[in-house]
Amino acid sequence: MNCIIIDDEPLAIDVLADYCKKIDFTEVVGTYTNPLDAITVIKEKKVDVIFCDIEMPQISGLEFINALENRPLFVFTTAYTQYAVEGFELNAVDYLVKPIPYHRFIKAISRTKEILAQKAKPTEANIFPSFGGNNDNQKFIFVKSEHENVKINLDEIEYIQGLKDYLKIHIAGTNKTILTLLSFKDLMEKLPSYQFIRVHKSFVVNVNVIRSIQRNRIVINDTRIPIGESHKTQFFSFLGL
Repeated sequence: MNCIIIDDEPLAIDVLADYCKKIDFTEVVGTYTNPLDAITVIKEKKVDVIFCDIEMPQISGLEFINALENRPLFVFTTAYTQYAVEGFELNAVDYLVKPIPYHRFIKAISRTKEILAQKAKPTEANIFPSFGGNNDNQKFIFVKSEHENVKINLDEIEYIQGLKDYLKIHIAGTNKTILTLLSFKDLMEKLPSYQFIRVHKSFVVNVNVIRSIQRNRIVINDTRIPIGESHKTQFFSFLGL
C-alpha cells in the first residue's frame, strides 16, 4: 500500500514514516512539507493513501484534499480537533489527533486496507456493508444463536470467550451473553480487525472497551482476561506498547 505524508513539521513526518516502516504492507513513496509539491506524484504514481496535516502555511489540508481530482484515500493528521466534522464530510478514512499513538495509526491503516480490498474485489458486502464482511462501515453483525439470527451492535461487544464447542459473546452494560456455535475463525471474519483482536486461544476483545492492562491481563470493567503467550507480541504491537 503506497503512502505519502504531507506535513509542514518534519518531526511529524518522521513519526508517521517510522510507523509505516513497522507495517509490512505499507511503503512511503513521498514526504512533503508543502502540499503543492505532492501533486505530481499523486498524478503520476499509484498512491493508495495520503496522510495529510490540516493547518499548513501554503494551503490547508482541507483545501488541498478538496481540490484534488480522482483523489486517493486520505487520513487527516492534526493537533486540532475542531476540523473533524469538515474532515469526515470530505470522506476521510480517519482523523488522527497529534500526538498520534501507534494503536490509532494501526486502526487508520487497517481501515484503509479494508476499504482498498473492498474496492478491488466487489462482493455483496459492498452492496450491504452493514451485514458483516469486515469492512469499515459495519455497525453490527448477525450471529446464529439457538433457532434465530441475533443482531449484535459491535460497540456493545466487550469480549468473546471460547467454551468448547461454543462462543460466548459478552454484551456491555448487562449480564447478557449470547451463545453461538460459530468458530473463532468464522466470527473473526465478521468483525473489523481494527476493533477486535484475539489475545488468547479462548478470548477475543474489543480494544475500545479496554480499561487497563495489568501485566499479562486485560481489564474490561471488573473482568480480567489473560493474554496468551503466543498472542502477546501481536497484541502489544497493535497497541503500540
